Amino acid sequence: TTTICPYCSVGCGILVHSIDGKVVNTEGDPEHPINEGALCSKGSSLYQLVNNDKRVTKPLYRAPGSDKWKEVEWDWALGEIAKKIKDTRDRTFKTTSKSKVKEKQPDGTETEVEKELVVNRTDGIAHVGSAALDNEECYILQKWVRSLGLVYVEHQARI
Repeated sequence: TTTICPYCSVGCGILVHSIDGKVVNTEGDPEHPINEGALCSKGSSLYQLVNNDKRVTKPLYRAPGSDKWKEVEWDWALGEIAKKIKDTRDRTFKTTSKSKVKEKQPDGTETEVEKELVVNRTDGIAHVGSAALDNEECYILQKWVRSLGLVYVEHQARI
């Protein structure tokens, strides 16, 4: 099966060989125009990402003050994340903000005045995107985080 490496934004082509649904080999795709079969060290280790007995396959939760992780159900984990996002957004949401702006006076001069501007934003949440997402996923994710009022939106490729 042909696929794209999930590690960075370069988009190298990978050939994944499987038998009965189990990955048995991964290698660079020689027909891919970006990497022409070559892979970096991370792309070359892709086989180990799938076939690793230490790979986390279920959500883990560590309670405040605890030193142990415990397995939880996806529904519970996603519900907790949603609650924390909603709580943080509600606590930190700003509808207006004061800012100094220059205003032209009737006599042609400019003076600096403080105005209250509508901002509808939250400063309590930031988002970091991933290079492993395609354009459509990035578009819908951007729409979602902006609808929450996030202004601190960054991407892994720029960090």
